[in-house]
Amino acid sequence: MTTKILVITGHSDPQSFCTALSQAYKDGAAGRSAEVREIDLSRITFDPVLKYGYRQRTELEPDLQEAQELIRWADHLVIVYPTWWGAMPAVLKGFIDRIFLPGFAFQYRKNSVLWDKLLTGKTARLIVTMDTPPWYNRWIYGHAGHNVMKRNILHFCGIKPVRITEITPIKSSTAEQRAGYLERVRRLGAKLA
Repeated sequence: MTTKILVITGHSDPQSFCTALSQAYKDGAAGRSAEVREIDLSRITFDPVLKYGYRQRTELEPDLQEAQELIRWADHLVIVYPTWWGAMPAVLKGFIDRIFLPGFAFQYRKNSVLWDKLLTGKTARLIVTMDTPPWYNRWIYGHAGHNVMKRNILHFCGIKPVRITEITPIKSSTAEQRAGYLERVRRLGAKLA
């Protein structure tokens, strides 16, 4: 059976190392029995601001309509992004705010505090770049940014399990280290597919 993988690059710069990591994952997965598609947030057009919250619907731009269709299509989401100020970049948060809407990703139940998770049956991997040492991110920050993506967003919508791969450090990394990071991510793509 062919695994349907959607790689979402959550960086605003098309020349970022996150873009290279996304390509490495796609290369690994494509070498197997996987169908791979991509959403690169640096190359699509949308307003990242959910202007009215859920009080009033903001119509989705064509790129966001296509993004929802790709998420529906996928078995496995791979989201590649940097940690900036302890969390995801604004472009990725805005993308999630705009498309992970009631009726698509979840649905509140009438007269209840409970909700239906509309993206069940999907899995995810987060590939997160950062400069914070892993031990510091774990013991001092408590994986705060990871927890928001994993628990507050993806689990809330029914996406489980969510695995996390940290790529660190970036700023002080050598060309040899970066090549090793790319190979590690390529192997992740090949392993899943």
